[in-house]
Amino acid sequence: MFIAFLALCVGLAVLVWSADHFIDGAASVARHFSMPPLLIGMIIVGFGTSAPEMVVSALAAVNGTPGIALGNAFGSNITNIALILGFTALLKPIEIHSQVLRKELPLLTAMTAVTAYLIHEGTLSRSDALIMLAFFAGVMFWTVRQGMQTQPDAFGDEMGEELCAKCMPLGRAYFWLATGLVLLIASSRLLVWGAVEIAHALGVSDLVIGLTVVALGTSLPELASSIIASRKGEHDIALGNVLGSNLFNTLAVVGIAGVIHPMDVEPDVITRDLPVMTALTLSLFVIGFRFKRPGRINRYAGMALLACYVGYTAFLVKATLFP
Repeated sequence: MFIAFLALCVGLAVLVWSADHFIDGAASVARHFSMPPLLIGMIIVGFGTSAPEMVVSALAAVNGTPGIALGNAFGSNITNIALILGFTALLKPIEIHSQVLRKELPLLTAMTAVTAYLIHEGTLSRSDALIMLAFFAGVMFWTVRQGMQTQPDAFGDEMGEELCAKCMPLGRAYFWLATGLVLLIASSRLLVWGAVEIAHALGVSDLVIGLTVVALGTSLPELASSIIASRKGEHDIALGNVLGSNLFNTLAVVGIAGVIHPMDVEPDVITRDLPVMTALTLSLFVIGFRFKRPGRINRYAGMALLACYVGYTAFLVKATLFP
């Protein structure tokens, strides 16, 4: 038990560190090849911040623990909105100026509905997973078109400033890209092993471990980058990290896990976790979305989101300890 807990902690720490360096290396390589900042922010950084979820869920599927795979993906989405956006807005209200992000939120909502429809019967077949990946390919095509546009956008401008501040020589960028990826995979294996061992020792389901400890751990890169971006006044990056990561989690993370290992979806996912994730996504339309003017997530909305996260986590703990 102690070794499993130690493996979990070390895995989480190395996971966060390696993900951060992997993102910096990938973004610098893309910058050296003159990729537009908006495209880097939407694809490279979006992929990088979701890389922990992707690797962890894929390894969980390989190991035959679908609860961790699905719990990690959906739990990360819940954590991203309720905890990360909530905490970031509580520190400093988030001003939303980017036209691209205002288009991305309806897209995320639609993809959440697609995922809910595919798993509503309680199974995720390989064909369902391939449909998710096909939708993901379509989203990537749309993203590339948005990223290649010539019109100025607040998200792209902020990303350009951030890339200039973090730019590194090409050789160093390749080094951190490769090193970050290797450590990301190794730490994910350690994390999954520790999480499974702890779940079995405590008699807790893989799903609950995936929704809580693993989801929180794999979301730490988004938490760190969103808080830093908000403190710098880069509010669109703070929101873009969350929306981009949730799109990747909803389609790519679940899709890859389902292709590797088709799985039965626990009833709690359909009746509890998926509705919570959907409700939180829809809440962004109410608290921060404006069609004709910049949106704003204020401190009161941040407190409400944090309260949702605390309430949801407390409910999971209560249901686990006192079924």
